[in-house]
Amino acid sequence: MSAAPELVQSTELVAEISGLSIAYRSGGRDVPVLREVSLSLGAGEALAIVGESGCGKSTLASALVGQLRTGSRVTGGSVRIAGEDVLAGDARTVRTLRRHQIGFVPQNAGHSLTPSMRIGAQVVEVLRATRKMDKSAARAEAVRLLAQVRLPEPGVLVDRYPHQLSGGQQQRVAVALALAGSPRLLVLDEPTTGLDVVTQASVLALFSSLRKELGISLVMVSHDLGAVSAVCERVVIMYAGRVVETGATRAAFRLPAHPYTRGLLSSVARIAAPGLPLGMPGSVADAHASSGCVFAPRCEFAQDSCTEGDAPELAPVESEDAERFSACLRLPEVLAAPAWEAQVRPPRTRERGEPLLQISGLTVDYRRRPDPRTGPTVSDVDLTVHRGEVVALVGESGSGKSTIAWTIAGLRRPTSGEITLDGTADLTRTAARRDPAVRHQVQLVFQNATTSLNPRRTVGDAVLRPLRLRGLRGEEAVVARDRVFEDVGLEPGHAERYPAQLSGGQQQRVGIARALGGGPTLVLADEVVSALDVSIQASVLRLLDDLRDEHQLGYLFISHDLAVVRALADRVVVLYLGRVCEEGPIEQVFAGPNHPYTRLLMDSALATEPGVTEALVGSEDEPESAPPAAGCAFRNRCPQRVEGLCDHETPPWQDLDDGHRIRCHVPVPVEIGART
Repeated sequence: MSAAPELVQSTELVAEISGLSIAYRSGGRDVPVLREVSLSLGAGEALAIVGESGCGKSTLASALVGQLRTGSRVTGGSVRIAGEDVLAGDARTVRTLRRHQIGFVPQNAGHSLTPSMRIGAQVVEVLRATRKMDKSAARAEAVRLLAQVRLPEPGVLVDRYPHQLSGGQQQRVAVALALAGSPRLLVLDEPTTGLDVVTQASVLALFSSLRKELGISLVMVSHDLGAVSAVCERVVIMYAGRVVETGATRAAFRLPAHPYTRGLLSSVARIAAPGLPLGMPGSVADAHASSGCVFAPRCEFAQDSCTEGDAPELAPVESEDAERFSACLRLPEVLAAPAWEAQVRPPRTRERGEPLLQISGLTVDYRRRPDPRTGPTVSDVDLTVHRGEVVALVGESGSGKSTIAWTIAGLRRPTSGEITLDGTADLTRTAARRDPAVRHQVQLVFQNATTSLNPRRTVGDAVLRPLRLRGLRGEEAVVARDRVFEDVGLEPGHAERYPAQLSGGQQQRVGIARALGGGPTLVLADEVVSALDVSIQASVLRLLDDLRDEHQLGYLFISHDLAVVRALADRVVVLYLGRVCEEGPIEQVFAGPNHPYTRLLMDSALATEPGVTEALVGSEDEPESAPPAAGCAFRNRCPQRVEGLCDHETPPWQDLDDGHRIRCHVPVPVEIGART
């Protein structure tokens, strides 16, 4: 358990950044990325760096560990760790600081671990380099570190490879590696991106507990305002390379002192605010003003004077809380404005179309041979998606969401069951064996648009390919491509660009355009907004919502973000280890009563919404590596387990109202209860 973050008062500085300016060389000129950034971090303090993609957060984090990318240079200022300037020191000094003062946890822990080395060997390697231990002592210390980051059976886990661990376990290993040198400062770069809500809550609770146990300082770079609210007592808001607001996290999120902070908060999808967040107009790429406030083109408070003279400087904000600063010429008007609230597009009333996708008794078994101790990966799943409907699949990593989507797409063969499209097309065949017309009707939008696009081909080529596979040629194909680009909010001129020349949100729109180019009736959207910052996420969600109305598309929407699911979906299906434990219309499921597993998901999600100040509780257990052969798959984690019955009997369905049903032995709703 980790209490809500309290403001730490410390006179000992662990890190100090003074007037830091960094530029990248592009097109024969310097392009500023950081502009005169100054901040300090005390011992035991947790500081968050927040802002949209392109605001300079990651560059600032890289500067803290003395690792600037090729082509960048410091044009002013300094970064001091333990009194040493990491950007001006020689290589030996910087290496010493990294070994003993600074720990770094990268965004994607799975990619940062060496796949051919056992976990223990990787930790031992760091220990021998930083603390000069012999092999025996280093292995013992590796086991202790893995236990310290709350990994189960650390003595067994040291001999496993990274692919044998879940995403949350890999993230904990990355933390153990960062702690191996006993650092005073831990820099976390988007540490919860891609994690499901339960794992995210556990990892955040781990950061808070390690901070208390070891007295280390944290700098967390994140676009997840809920994660920031749960862990960090102080926040730095960045826009276009500048700090526009800084102060206590609670104060900044309760009463923002800069219009940009208001815009970020109003862009967050929330469980308690149904509807699609409206986000902010424009993007960081528009911040090219040579004078005045760079946020003025997107600001609701802007006046003519905001675009004149020098950029606004940080000025004190009168507040009952700790010191706060804001770089806004309209500060009195911002503070006097009505309290910010989630700006949403209310859910639209829609008539549900005819059934589009129908799944009955779907089972997918990855086991090479029968094993009486385990069951199939996905078992006996029934699911229907209608035209113009969004059905969400939710659950922790390993719950079978992607396996179901890949099977529908024809990338996996089902072991048994029926999958039909439009009542006639058989989707149990693999994609290669399907009729071309059927293949076109089912399209995937991938989680990571960057890795799903060919970096050596223009994005126009990526969209032209499915159009040509449908038989379009020459000018007809180009016209169709431009029409698809316009459908997803991109200019036809973007077709000539390469993926690296587009922002993350634009790349995701290209991924959606490529799917539309196939002429689908069913879109399988696999975690399509999980890696996007809140404003871009809001725009992509609105785009998906508009496209389903325009083209009468059906969506199978896979997500671990319950707030996003609440905003977009019409119905939700909750999976645990490949078994459906609850399903129903979105309003009924979120109102409760709920299956115990759904309650675990919702409690974890609510604990990390911006502004929540209750204690953050990390789950003490994780899903089993394989589903059981019989009984309730959730029984080992369920607080309402009935001994004997839950071990051997498959739970029955209990029908509630309006299509909402729960699979549980415990009678509903008395014992399970409604949500509050």
